[in-house]
Amino acid sequence: MGKIMDVTAAMSGIFYRHPSPEDPPYVEVGQEVNKKQVLGLLETMKVFQKVKSPVKGKVVEIVAEHESPLKDGDVIFRVEKQ
Repeated sequence: MGKIMDVTAAMSGIFYRHPSPEDPPYVEVGQEVNKKQVLGLLETMKVFQKVKSPVKGKVVEIVAEHESPLKDGDVIFRVEKQ
């Protein structure tokens, strides 16, 4: 088992799991991801920032709920490094 990496909010904002209501989520638990792959979006003052994976690995937990308010440093995802 690899090291578990926390993916955190870089600033306060609203978290979105998918790009629009009609689209599927960017990722699901158990999905393999590449380094810098988009995992979700964080909206701050009408500006959307992509939340990216810091490592190649597997999503083991999605901590934040879709459309939930987050503070700087809140954990959004946990990714197992490969």
